[in-house]
Amino acid sequence: MTTRPYVILSAAMSVDGYLDDASPERLRLSNEPDFDRVDEVRAESDAILIGANTMRRDNPRLLVNSDARRARRVAEGKPEFPLKVTVTASGDLSADLKFWHHGGKKLVVTVDDAVEKVRGALGDLADVVSVGQELDWGLVLDELGRRGVGRLMVEGGGTIHTQFMAQNLADEVHVAIAPLLVGQPEAARFLGAADYPGGSTARMKVLEVRAIDDIVFVRYAPKGRA
Repeated sequence: MTTRPYVILSAAMSVDGYLDDASPERLRLSNEPDFDRVDEVRAESDAILIGANTMRRDNPRLLVNSDARRARRVAEGKPEFPLKVTVTASGDLSADLKFWHHGGKKLVVTVDDAVEKVRGALGDLADVVSVGQELDWGLVLDELGRRGVGRLMVEGGGTIHTQFMAQNLADEVHVAIAPLLVGQPEAARFLGAADYPGGSTARMKVLEVRAIDDIVFVRYAPKGRA
């Protein structure tokens, strides 16, 4: 029986729940100390997952930036960088994105109809695997478990966060709340409408709350709903 990874959802959002605004430039929500906190969580993870839409929009490298943290990983017998994972049903990925050209190993999880399209676009830049005819998050976690991923950090976007929460697949949720208001309905939100476990009265367990300069960081255990 494959052991699924321990799943951490990680996001920075405005007070009114947005991951970004609608402008062409990426809205900077976190501050430097909070970016360092995220770097630590990345360094503690076996894999980092980001959706293909978020990758196309933000074009991140998705790295552990601290030399000391990377050295610690190597000293512990781990790869210098966590496995970088993206998930796509359409197969619309470009080999020009920074994701493929920085860090260690990369994995694309897709569906049967898109496997050859992804392999043709990326060549040897990433391992490509299908979970079947449809994208099933349980099967994605099973695949990662088979690959030895014990701790998975999910960095978005909002659609993926919503699906993980709705399917009760997240073990922790890390939210950095920036003192900003976006107020643009067309902008991306942290979570969307869904049939969440327990409904609107199920309260999640709070594991930690702290201020990081002007950011408020909250850590929840969503499976501890009461």
